[in-house]
Amino acid sequence: MRIVVAADNAGVELKNVVADLLRTDARVTEVTDLGVADAADDRAYPVLGLAAAEAIARGEADRGVLVCGTGIGVAISANKVPGVRATVAHDSYSAERSIKSNDCQIITFGARVIGPELAKKIVTEWVGHRFDPESASASKVAHITDYERAHAAS
Repeated sequence: MRIVVAADNAGVELKNVVADLLRTDARVTEVTDLGVADAADDRAYPVLGLAAAEAIARGEADRGVLVCGTGIGVAISANKVPGVRATVAHDSYSAERSIKSNDCQIITFGARVIGPELAKKIVTEWVGHRFDPESASASKVAHITDYERAHAAS
């Protein structure tokens, strides 16, 4: 699995912790860090959320982990990219369902909301979840995808 990570300066420390963990996970073949490198880099979260989501939409990564102060801004930004589904998940159950029920490619965290140990636990579990295209949720995800395709040009 190829995973892209990104964070604004509010989330850089948590992003680095998660990226380091992912680099040691045998299920992860590649971790691409889109920044920021440190708290002095003041690029706004939408720039980073959009860049990560676009990498996934282009097929350069399979999933993404994004961090800002609350996780909300990067999730909203990433969800603007056609074909990408992102969600904030600060608990194991929501992270699991984001994949199994919604086929989300991106999980987001709020560095001002969640601690590093819980984020590491959630990410470790999240990497192991898969969407079942034969599940009861598949038709619901397809409905979202169909809507998006029909309205993307408008």
